Amino acid sequence: MRLFLYLLPRVAAALITLLGVSVLVFLALRLIPGGYADILLGPFVTPEAREAISQRYGLDQPVAVQYGRWLIALLQGDFGVSMVTQKPVIHEFLRRAPVTLELAFIALGLALLVGLPLGVASGIRRAGRKGLDAARVVGAIGASVPDFVIGSVLIFIFSVWSLWFRVGGYVPFTEDPVGNLRTMLLPGLTLALFGIALVLRTTRDAVLRVMTEGYITAAVARGERPGAIIRLHVLRNAAIPVVTVVTTYFGFLLGGAVVVEVLFSIPGFGLYTFNGLLNRDYAIVQAGVLLAAVVFVLINMTADFLYAVIDPRVGS
Repeated sequence: MRLFLYLLPRVAAALITLLGVSVLVFLALRLIPGGYADILLGPFVTPEAREAISQRYGLDQPVAVQYGRWLIALLQGDFGVSMVTQKPVIHEFLRRAPVTLELAFIALGLALLVGLPLGVASGIRRAGRKGLDAARVVGAIGASVPDFVIGSVLIFIFSVWSLWFRVGGYVPFTEDPVGNLRTMLLPGLTLALFGIALVLRTTRDAVLRVMTEGYITAAVARGERPGAIIRLHVLRNAAIPVVTVVTTYFGFLLGGAVVVEVLFSIPGFGLYTFNGLLNRDYAIVQAGVLLAAVVFVLINMTADFLYAVIDPRVGS
């Protein structure tokens, strides 16, 4: 019951957030210069042809009417049909979701494998000790350099010198696992650098804060071994901010990896949505943004649940 009351207002806030996202993306698409008819028929489209296209797809109706129809269809599980391919967009997203999931898990895995140990080590060693400056440099570079810059540099380097990696030409994992990894590791690394910086800095700050608490001093005074102190006291009490950034970062990976997918021609969720935007295919972009918001909200709700599991005081 305590956990239910803790999560109930968060569920309500999530539903309100998704409703707001649906309104914003619907209106924003209608405000972008150039509609579907202009993209389909070119710059010299006649008013009659534009009107015919608008009537065919219901774009001649008031925006409020269009939104109402779309929202009713959404509540019935219908995300719409692509204007270009005439296929249900939800099927296309589901077909591409495994590619984006694989890319996200590769980036998350790299971020955790590198960021967590460096963050813990940096927090324990304290300022000024050996190894701390290197961790700060890694964090600063990962947080400040945009993904498209990192990706462009990697593409240039590994296009000139292959070094086992492959640039472009996506290969499904079921067809060739090794070829798939050769293709996906570079975009995964591009996404992971920001995650490494985020996890490293958050872990370091959390560990530094926990190390100043009185119960750490008491554990040392009791003669507990350093490894036990770190495992039982430091890591657990520093976990909540780390869980926060990891879940937020994973939501970003699933919903916001558009730049990397476009840069490396990865046929996933983001590339499909980006192409839909270029074609003014409203159904694709609306569904893509809303699905990304749903994923992000669900991941944040999962983080809230984990808070209550890690620290029972959170939900009390």
